[in-house]
Amino acid sequence: MPTLHTFAGAVYLMQILASAFLAILFLQSGIDKVVDRRGNLEWLKGHFAKSPLAGIVPAMVTAITILEITAGVLSAIGCVVIIFSRNSTVAFYGAVISAVAIVALFFGQRMTKDYAGAAVLVPYFLLALSAIYLLTSG
Repeated sequence: MPTLHTFAGAVYLMQILASAFLAILFLQSGIDKVVDRRGNLEWLKGHFAKSPLAGIVPAMVTAITILEITAGVLSAIGCVVIIFSRNSTVAFYGAVISAVAIVALFFGQRMTKDYAGAAVLVPYFLLALSAIYLLTSG
């Protein structure tokens, strides 16, 4: 383990923390969509009712659930791998899938003209992009 109060140590800590954050974010969201699929579907059907995507809500929920769980699992495993072996490859792919999931969510929010909801996703997207950058250096 590097001395934490160095540039390499700071990068190491940021890799761990960014991966942990993405793991928590996407595992919680993805697992919620699995555990309460019916509730999520009902809410999203109403949310997308007046959009061009109204007819494909169940397929969209399935796709975003798969993306979120994949992003969360890869980020969680990647976080552990970084801690024990300093290899950031798995976490890197978790961050990439996280960014893809956020883009998909952003697209949905914009299609429903929920501009405030879309704006809330911007910091998460910036974190995912920062994580991609940070995770390339390990």
